Formats: sequence, structure tokens, C-alpha cells
Amino acid sequence: MATVEAPAKHTTGDSLGTGRRKTSVARVRVRAGNGTITVNGRSFESFFVREQDRKAVLDPLAQTDRVGSVDVSITVHGGGITGQAGACKLGIARALKKYDSGLEDALRQGHLLTRDSRMKERKKYGLRGARRGTQFSKR
Repeated sequence: MATVEAPAKHTTGDSLGTGRRKTSVARVRVRAGNGTITVNGRSFESFFVREQDRKAVLDPLAQTDRVGSVDVSITVHGGGITGQAGACKLGIARALKKYDSGLEDALRQGHLLTRDSRMKERKKYGLRGARRGTQFSKR
């Protein structure tokens, strides 16, 4: 009787992933370890102060039960804190997919491998912003 083998795991070396959100870009490196997360050389808790940003970054790890088993190193730049958290989230999900190809279904079901394509609309000439016009003055 033939045995069914599990998908190949990427245990040697690092797995890399790139995440983008608005104008933020995150380069993520995942390797086997004990669960430490560093962002731009700082600890994860000191970089992402807001709870919702921390939850967004940890979402791919929690979805795949890898919170304490992998070390994550992130370099992120551009945009604001929430955009950077979204970029880190996508980068971690992509790196985990490379780390262990069997995790792709769980990541896909959690909508973690889809890039959020919303961007800021450009300002048009003659207007105060993307759509707002100038205030009308009767006199």
C-alpha cells in the first residue's frame, strides 16, 4: 500500500516574501526559530504600538499556527504605520507560502495572499483635492 507524503517543507535557509500596501513596501524573511519578530531592527511590540496593527501583522502566523515556531525579520519603508502593517501582513503570508507550500490553502482561505489594491486618488488641477472643488462665494 502506497503512503501519501506531506508537501515538501522548506527547512533549510530563509524564505523571502515582499508585501505592498498603499505606498509601503515590506521585505520579509522567515526562518525556523522560536518566534521572535523584528521590524527594522526593533522589536515588534515597540514598532507597532496599536493593537490592530499588531493583530494584522500576526494574522498569517496565527492562521497557520506558526506563532512560536518561526523567526520573522522585516524591513519596511514608505507610507504610514497602518499601511506598513498591511505590507508586513502580505509579506509574511507570501514568505510562509514559500517556507511550507502546504500552508497555501489556509492562507488563501483567510484572504491573506491578496494584495489590497486601493491607492490614493491623484489631485486634479482646479480642485482642492482629488474631488473637492473650491468654496462658492456669492459676493
